[in-house]
Amino acid sequence: MQSIENITLENWPVSSESSETKEATYHFALRQEGVNLDFHFEKFFRNKRLSFHYFNSFDELTIICHRFPIDAIVIGGRSDFLRELDMVKAIKENILLSIVPVILYHPEPDPNTVVAAYEHGVAEFIYGEWMEKLFEVRVGRVLDRSHRDLAVNPSTSLPGPGLIEQEINRQLAIGEEFAVCYADLDNFKAFNDYYGYVYGDKIIRLTGRILRDIVFDLCREGFVGHIAGDDYICVIPVDLVDDVCKWIIRCFDAFVWYRYEEEDRERGFIETANRRGRIERYPILSISIAVIINRHGEFKHIGELSRMLADLKKATKALPGSNYMLERRKKY
Repeated sequence: MQSIENITLENWPVSSESSETKEATYHFALRQEGVNLDFHFEKFFRNKRLSFHYFNSFDELTIICHRFPIDAIVIGGRSDFLRELDMVKAIKENILLSIVPVILYHPEPDPNTVVAAYEHGVAEFIYGEWMEKLFEVRVGRVLDRSHRDLAVNPSTSLPGPGLIEQEINRQLAIGEEFAVCYADLDNFKAFNDYYGYVYGDKIIRLTGRILRDIVFDLCREGFVGHIAGDDYICVIPVDLVDDVCKWIIRCFDAFVWYRYEEEDRERGFIETANRRGRIERYPILSISIAVIINRHGEFKHIGELSRMLADLKKATKALPGSNYMLERRKKY
């Protein structure tokens, strides 16, 4: 397990002198054999910041896509492309990687290979005579479509409600035991009202990064989604519930402290208007995690899980500070 300090340095508070808006970086996961696609991308994105993350195996690609906000997976070569097509299929069957567009390049592919690639779900297959402007347009359109249609939360780049439902339904269909963790921030509205939406959004992104890093560090097969606002879903193996929840709480409590001004940290609370317009004291942000375990195929539909999670979340949030609570009642 990595240390708390290394989880999300990019979210660590910075002084006002260093908080200037930075140009966005395009991240590409790249596998190339016998071709120089990175050279052409650098020409295409000559006025942009680029970051290439090279991979050879599917496991390496999985790690890259967990660690970086990949804009596209690019695979190019001169082989018969059988291995490449197998990798595309694996990518599209993975709940996290499936949302990343795949671009293929081959100078002279067999027509059946091109057809198979699109059938497997590639966003674009570039082949034939190399035309720089055409390459630029086709890649640009892939990225535009991806950014417009991506079914993820824009703040955290985590899978949104549609993909969350898809993953839980997939787990229900398998019939094996799994745990659903519903994480929610306590007193977030007060923090957002007090510091402003920009700082509130930083808390949202910080929380998403903590959940994603911890779940992935402890179980590669885990899933993290962002419902909306300050609500998140994790789907993890049953035997990792305690470890995952304890690490999430430990890391969140350590990092969120430094999202407050020094005077607010010293007081241990902020004062702002509540929903009725009255000034109220609110403690430092905390996180509550409601956990339901699907044992022996007890739940048949996502609606059953959702209803019980909502009730359990209320009970968890009633406790002071950061906590997690397992549902021990039978399904109702």
